[in-house]
Amino acid sequence: MITRLEAFAVPGLPIVGAGDDLAALVTGALAASGDAPRRGDVLMVTSKIVARAEGRFAELSRVTPSAAALELAREVEGDPRLVELVLSESTGVSRKRRGALVVRHRLGFVTANAGIDLSNSAPPDAAPGSGPWALLLPRDPDASAERLRRAWRPDGALAVIVTDSFGRPFRVGTVGAAIGVAGLRPVVDHRGELDLFGRTLEHTIAARADQLAALSDLVAGQSSDRQPVVVVRGVEFAPVDDASARELCRPLDGDLYA
Repeated sequence: MITRLEAFAVPGLPIVGAGDDLAALVTGALAASGDAPRRGDVLMVTSKIVARAEGRFAELSRVTPSAAALELAREVEGDPRLVELVLSESTGVSRKRRGALVVRHRLGFVTANAGIDLSNSAPPDAAPGSGPWALLLPRDPDASAERLRRAWRPDGALAVIVTDSFGRPFRVGTVGAAIGVAGLRPVVDHRGELDLFGRTLEHTIAARADQLAALSDLVAGQSSDRQPVVVVRGVEFAPVDDASARELCRPLDGDLYA
């Protein structure tokens, strides 16, 4: 049972570019602040800073839309170059309407525009007049999370979650969600437990990694806040080496909105 959590941003991180050692940058920033990753910490890292370090930049002026992208762009009144990138990162289109393109990402989750971001997306060495720029999600966020986990604690005694901001079909606004997980089970299955009155729980499965991502989203902020790494302290978990954010993705045969 969790009774108290602490969440704080890692200060002093620079604008990250392709090839930067993200683990070293965060370790240095934590050391400068007088802190360091501790056993049992969960480090929340936004997908954007991971993608920037991995060089996932795309210059729209260099993208050639396919016939499928041109047709879909006409339907949704979007930029064909962006639509081409969205299709390249997706396995199928879930919903489409003017100004909205919701797809099933190649990583298994459903999201708008395949998680591709146009804000704060230029590389730090971008030439004047270049762009516009887009930033794709990391290629393998689970693997990215595991690399960071081992760099920060070779003994694996902490967890790393790569987060992104997801919209929701029946609610306004975005919340943090986990797209990469290393070190802890992303879901906690409470089925079979008894409630206060002795009734057996039949359906309760907590999306632990998403809960933590939503918490860190409050601290990380948006737009110009520049707080892409958040430490969450006080989570009780048994370290595991086979975690994956795919455990959070509903199987196709159980997805009512596929």
